[in-house]
Amino acid sequence: MWSADGEAREEPMMARRWRGRDPQHALQKGTGVGLVRLGLSIGKRAVIVCLIVALAAFAVACESAESGEADAGAGASASGLPRLLDLGADKCVPCKAMAPILEEMQTTFEGQLEVVFIDVWQDREAASRYEVKVIPTQIFLDADGNEMFRHQGFFSREEMLAKWRELGYEFDG
Repeated sequence: MWSADGEAREEPMMARRWRGRDPQHALQKGTGVGLVRLGLSIGKRAVIVCLIVALAAFAVACESAESGEADAGAGASASGLPRLLDLGADKCVPCKAMAPILEEMQTTFEGQLEVVFIDVWQDREAASRYEVKVIPTQIFLDADGNEMFRHQGFFSREEMLAKWRELGYEFDG
């Protein structure tokens, strides 16, 4: 490479690497072509960068919204009621068998007990937070959000109500 005054000077490594190469050829070779090397104008590069930043922001917003939904089972009950957390999955056979039982308990004991279902295949953070090893897992929480009892596997309505009685809770219904 020659300088403006006619003297020979060392050509920068990137310039040597790309001299005479077609950007499409570089893409096919997998050498990694940046936005500048593709010959995009500054305006087009700015639009692409803005789109990438917007997609990243959207992904972060979606993640925080999902974790906000997952927090519905965590902590003390806003209503001051004991809470039954069922951590399972929509496609798990014992979980499917428990779904109608939990729905019935939710309506029958409304105002006395909160029943919350969390799909741990969709909300892996909840599975980690509650240290779920087997699904379904039922966690019995007092009104302050303290874990009182944990059960793994199918749990019948009668067994759950007996456990609540053993823990000192009696529900009308």
